[in-house]
Amino acid sequence: MPDLVRIESDGLAVEVSSLGAEMQSLMSRDGRSWLWHGDPAFWGGRSPILFPIVGKAPDNRVLVDGRPFEMQQHGIARRSDFRLVDCDASSCLHEFASSEASRAAYPFDFRLTLRHAVEGLRLTLTAEVTNTGSRPLPFGLGFHPAFAWPLPGAAGREHFVQLDNNGEPELSRLEGGLRQPDILPSPFTKGRLVLAHDHFEDDAMIFPEGAGDGLLYGAEGGPGLKFRFDNLPNLALWTKPGAPFLCVEPWHGTAAEIGGSAELAARPYTVTLAKGASARFGFSVEISG
Repeated sequence: MPDLVRIESDGLAVEVSSLGAEMQSLMSRDGRSWLWHGDPAFWGGRSPILFPIVGKAPDNRVLVDGRPFEMQQHGIARRSDFRLVDCDASSCLHEFASSEASRAAYPFDFRLTLRHAVEGLRLTLTAEVTNTGSRPLPFGLGFHPAFAWPLPGAAGREHFVQLDNNGEPELSRLEGGLRQPDILPSPFTKGRLVLAHDHFEDDAMIFPEGAGDGLLYGAEGGPGLKFRFDNLPNLALWTKPGAPFLCVEPWHGTAAEIGGSAELAARPYTVTLAKGASARFGFSVEISG
């Protein structure tokens, strides 16, 4: 069974599993639960880390210099055991390093760490990827946290997403898990999207560019979750129609495009690290109301 770590601040309590270094709960001190509880009748995930790909690859296969490797949707990290390398009352750091097993799907040497930290009513997740090998390291990385919809105490209220930049980013859709080449008009008006389950009848809403580095997911006249993103230029919103959760997903990388290259290094928004180099990605979420 995976190990669980609990961290706390004066406002929050968070539990993190060693399997995928995945957050299992996010509770405020007043007893409200903000994270989706993972009911497999809808979706068994809660807050997986996506690495070394975000989304799907054609036929669940990537090419590395022309050689095929089996790669399931969202990569290998979320199904892998992480090692707890540091923990105190308010933060924990987990590590996933390359191994013979990981190289069977992703033939590179790497180290991925994920830190969860709480302060007051704010949770911060920080991922760092390091190239521990001798050749360039291509990858995508994303976060996939699912939050209650409706938010605690906000049943019956209109829920919305408001972008900090008041932008109207263009929309990309999926077909068979791959991105369609057509770009659609934005569903946002002056940065605001009123949420409805029929938005998700065609799977996730993906905004490759222009969503900015922060947003509010909230209920009209009720509580909200304030997000800030670091080095995560792509945004997706997703649920299963009728399911009581909303995923707010900041990414650096997206699913492969229909008709596009299957080469890992050619996937949209891929990051490539030189030997010995590292890159950080993160987001914070703060409870209000």
